[in-house]
Amino acid sequence: MIDAFRILRGPYVEMFRFDRAEKVIDRFGSVGATATRVAAAEGAVHLTCLAIEPGGTIGTHPAPVSQLFLVIAGEGWVAGPDGHKIPVSAGDGVRWEPGEEHASGTTTGLTALALEGPSLDVFSPDT
Repeated sequence: MIDAFRILRGPYVEMFRFDRAEKVIDRFGSVGATATRVAAAEGAVHLTCLAIEPGGTIGTHPAPVSQLFLVIAGEGWVAGPDGHKIPVSAGDGVRWEPGEEHASGTTTGLTALALEGPSLDVFSPDT
């Protein structure tokens, strides 16, 4: 019999889930949003999985550091300090700089990865 755990965790690969919805986001008037801390690195770099359920929002708040919001499933919107909603969907990324006020939400559900760190450079697409 093959040990399924060994197949998933071996010398070259470790499998895990990052959509565990471990923490409810309720600050800044947020509704229907959860977060799972996924990883951290030297220099205060953090990766978090954000899930926003249908009708949910992450309320307006300042970015503590440079922040990438990478939509991996669903669709919704992001807004800056003026509140103007810009549509986003899977494959879209948004960058906010430290102190920049922003919000996000969805009517149908959205999952995003948030990468935060003191300095994040976004690569231009290769042509």
